[in-house]
Amino acid sequence: MSSSPPGQGGGGGGGGKSSTPKTTEDAARIQSATAKAHGGQVESGSFASRAQSAADRAAAASHPGGGGGGGARGGGAHKK
Repeated sequence: MSSSPPGQGGGGGGGGKSSTPKTTEDAARIQSATAKAHGGQVESGSFASRAQSAADRAAAASHPGGGGGGGARGGGAHKK
């Protein structure tokens, strides 16, 4: 019958989102190529930034309870 590895079989379309990167490594390659093509910049809302967001969500979903906080990084003490 099918020569697909287990878990990789047919199964129909996924709503047209099969081109979304599944790993952060894939998204990093897309962002790198985009940045090189646009003088080091990756615009918010671009395919590259959406790919990174999708990969981050996929990674978070595959590692539940992994800290999840989101938002800006840094979180140190605030100076007053």
